[in-house]
Amino acid sequence: MNLLITNIHQLVNVRATTHLLRGKEMAELPVIENAWLRIREGKISEYGVMPELADTTILASEEVYNAKGATVLPTWCDSHTHLVFAASREAEFVDKINGLSYAEIAAKGGGILQSARKLQETAEDALLEQAWQRLQSLMKLGTGAIEIKSGYGLTVDSELKMLRVIKRLKERSPIPIKATFLGAHTYPTAYKEDHEKYIRLIIDEMIPAIAAEKLADYIDVFCEEGFFNPAETERICLAGMAIGLKPKIHANQLHLSGGTETGVKLGAVTVDHLETIDEQAINVLAGSQTIGTLLPTAAFFLRLPFQPARALLTKGCAIALASDFNPGSSPSGNMNLVVAMSCIQMKMLPEEAINAATLNGAYAMELGQELGSITPGKRANLIFTQPIPSLAYLPYAFGTNLIDTVMINGTFI
Repeated sequence: MNLLITNIHQLVNVRATTHLLRGKEMAELPVIENAWLRIREGKISEYGVMPELADTTILASEEVYNAKGATVLPTWCDSHTHLVFAASREAEFVDKINGLSYAEIAAKGGGILQSARKLQETAEDALLEQAWQRLQSLMKLGTGAIEIKSGYGLTVDSELKMLRVIKRLKERSPIPIKATFLGAHTYPTAYKEDHEKYIRLIIDEMIPAIAAEKLADYIDVFCEEGFFNPAETERICLAGMAIGLKPKIHANQLHLSGGTETGVKLGAVTVDHLETIDEQAINVLAGSQTIGTLLPTAAFFLRLPFQPARALLTKGCAIALASDFNPGSSPSGNMNLVVAMSCIQMKMLPEEAINAATLNGAYAMELGQELGSITPGKRANLIFTQPIPSLAYLPYAFGTNLIDTVMINGTFI
């Protein structure tokens, strides 16, 4: 479809060319007031201001859509999710309210191992349908690209089942999906006393099977006390890198785990979480090309300290925002809430948060040349808001759904 969109109140994140933003750059969000936007064959073509539109030829082959004062911005790029799972875990939510700790919940069979049991019992087609319905809901909330991890399988067959579901989602979805292998999410009960045997299972059986079917883009490890230490994380990532998987690391969520330094050492695309990060780790991250992905809704849900976004930005780090959508620690994929919470609780400026959730989120999935900004040649994956007075109103009115409609590849959904 060729489309001319007129009467846009604000056209947001307009850039002729793009690169990963870091530090002070993240507060710069180019906006065109009273704008028009042309889309050709599902991609952004041209844009300008309404008073100049009379000088622009309206093509006979294009439809004209009146935005009626909507603000238009790129769709959210959610670079960290666990979208494929078999069952919710609201009983654990109540347990936490009643005072049980994460360790106590795990001891009674809850946590990641509970999700693994449910997933192992669920057929691939059923997992696909559940995930597809979740994906449709997230697209309507403005998500236009997404990363999905495995990690609730924890056996060779079930990890492959998860990754096959993600592959089928990729084939079916109108939005880009990236697949991440997270077999090193925790230790299954059978390997509780023999960690080395499970690591060998990941390296010797899971990774070769993933390579044979080309099931993943990235490899991830939960680098954390009681899970996988930095040396184990590096070893597992190197095995994945040997078959072409790029590393992403769950780092510094609960403790100073060394995950950030390990990720930077490996040239990881991202290190994610960072609730517990010190000056040394911040300096290491700032001096690298690795992106720090912050997941504020996970910190909120687990009642953890929020990530020190201002310290990261002051040091010049590149930051992305993502939802961590999963049944245990962040049962929401609503990126509008992520953006609002980043401003409210992490003191990010609205401009910084929007950049982190759009352009830098795209770079966190290596999609920066395809999504994340209003740039000629990029996909026309766009959010059209209800009439709002300013961009700051988006995070300010955090409890209101301000999305009027969403466009994916030049087509309204």
